[in-house]
Amino acid sequence: QVHLVESGGGLVQAGGSLRLSCAASGSIFRLNDMGWYRQAPGKQRDLVAVISSGGSTNYAGSVKGRFTISRDNAKNAVYLQMNSLKPEDTAVYYCNAEAVPLGFMRVYAYWGQGTQVTVSS
Repeated sequence: QVHLVESGGGLVQAGGSLRLSCAASGSIFRLNDMGWYRQAPGKQRDLVAVISSGGSTNYAGSVKGRFTISRDNAKNAVYLQMNSLKPEDTAVYYCNAEAVPLGFMRVYAYWGQGTQVTVSS
């Protein structure tokens, strides 16, 4: 199995910055795309940013130019640098990884437990 553990959430004022981290561990054969999603109260979970194993990135329009996703393949980790935060960025942020576990032949999707980000106005 593959486990994802997030860290770095918290409370910040509008205009501030936070950096989220997510580390994958367990019996991993290969990590493909890794990404961040967020879910605000009463809303669906939406993609924030995704990064391929080769470093290609894709962002939601609402965060382009403010958030930067990166990864360290040697550490099986993905990061989300969030700058110029707005109150509407308030949500639980979830790490996601598409991975092939050891001994398996297909890709599975894994999720972290989520970390709260609250931006005050």
